[in-house]
Amino acid sequence: MSELTLYSYWRSSASYRVRIVLNLKGLDYVQMPINILGGATAKSLLNFKQINPTELVPVLIDGPLVLNQSLSIMQYLDETYRQVPLLPNDVGEKYRLLSMAQDITCDIHPLNNLRVLRYLDSNLRVSQDEKGAWYHHWIQVGFAALESRLKETAGKYSFGDAVTMLDACLVPQVYNAERFDVDLTPYPIIQRIQQALRSEPAFIKALPENQPDARLV
Repeated sequence: MSELTLYSYWRSSASYRVRIVLNLKGLDYVQMPINILGGATAKSLLNFKQINPTELVPVLIDGPLVLNQSLSIMQYLDETYRQVPLLPNDVGEKYRLLSMAQDITCDIHPLNNLRVLRYLDSNLRVSQDEKGAWYHHWIQVGFAALESRLKETAGKYSFGDAVTMLDACLVPQVYNAERFDVDLTPYPIIQRIQQALRSEPAFIKALPENQPDARLV
C-alpha cells in the first residue's frame, strides 16, 4: 500500500472534510501544510502550484495518483479503502446523499471561502459589517434548505444512524458558521447532529486547532 499524503491548511473546510474521512477509515497519512494566507516561502508555493495549478487545498497523493477537490477525494477514499463505508450501498440513496453533500460543498461553502471573503475586502472594499452580512446570508439560505432535507434523511446522524460522508461535509460548515457567529437556533436538526458528532474521535482528531500547522499561527 502506498503512503497517503494530504496537502492541507488547518482552517480549510475542504481539508477538514478529507481529514475526517481519513480518520474514520483509520488511514495513516502524511500531512503537508500549505499556508493559503500567503505566508509560505516562494519556493514552497511554486512547488505546490506544480502539484495543483489552482493553488487550492486539499490535494491527496496516493502513489502516482494526484487528486484535488474534496468530494472527489472523499469518494475515491471510500471506493478504494473499503473499511468503514461512508456511502449507502443502494445507488439511489448514494446519489441522494451525494446531492446533499454537494449542497454544502458546491452551494454554501464556495460563497464564503477565504478567497471570496478576501476579494470582498481587498477588491470590492466592503466594510466588515457588509462582509459579515454576506457570510450570514448565504449560510442562512443554505442551512434553511439543508435543514428541510434533513427532516427526511436524518437519524442519529445526517443520513440515518451511521456516520456518512454527509456528516464529514456538515461538521466543518457548522464549525465555520459558529466562528462567524451565525445564529443556529433555526436549525435544530443541524445542531443536534453537530453535537452528536463532536465527541467522535475521528472528528476530534480532524479539528482545525488539532492540526500541526495551527500551532504555527
